[in-house]
Amino acid sequence: MALHFIGFRGDEYGRAIRIFGVPDFIHIGWDRWARQEVMPGDVAVFARGTAKDEPSAYAFPDLRE
Repeated sequence: MALHFIGFRGDEYGRAIRIFGVPDFIHIGWDRWARQEVMPGDVAVFARGTAKDEPSAYAFPDLRE
């Protein structure tokens, strides 16, 4: 079981860590790649939205410089 944080950009990240713990994976946004990485039994914590939302048609970058 893995913990995924999806779409966190600000102060809500710190609050999520206090509640859920440190994530195993951080996804910048909900795109098809993030959806593919969340496996049955994993916990996905969204800053906004849910796993039932349609993923973005555009991929989010894996790393921001």
